[in-house]
Amino acid sequence: MSVAEPRRIVLFRHAKADWPQVTDHERPLAERGRMDAAVAGRKLADSAVTFDLALCSTATRTRETWKLAVHELPHRPKTVYEERIYEASPGELIALLNETPDDAQNIILIGHNPGVQGLADILAGSADGDARQRMNGRGFPAAAFAVLTFDGSWKSLEPAAATLTDYWAPSE
Repeated sequence: MSVAEPRRIVLFRHAKADWPQVTDHERPLAERGRMDAAVAGRKLADSAVTFDLALCSTATRTRETWKLAVHELPHRPKTVYEERIYEASPGELIALLNETPDDAQNIILIGHNPGVQGLADILAGSADGDARQRMNGRGFPAAAFAVLTFDGSWKSLEPAAATLTDYWAPSE
């Protein structure tokens, strides 16, 4: 695979979580979160992006979100459960993405706010159509995702290097 081909990153925030008496890391999805995760999976499938790699936080709510969303995709990518995504800053997430092997063209990262939203804002040096306006207007609610493209190797990914090509969030 050539690094000259645009790479795609989807930043996917976990779906709505419940608040039972467990640690934050172990919080499961709420009923609405389970529904929204499946809908987000169908929206991702409609985009016709084939993911080579999924990087998912080890938190229960992100693992559950990914399990429900990936079920809707026509192709299941290799999934790596990465504890560094939990509570990661945008800079830490960029460092993680910089470690990605260049044979992975399209990646989905399933994580948490504020890191995921911050990363989308930092990476998007430009935007197609009204994608930035929609993202800024809605924020990054549970189960939302942003699609970004960039040219070059994963090691070259840095702030403002990508184009925000799409944004989706479930209806309130």
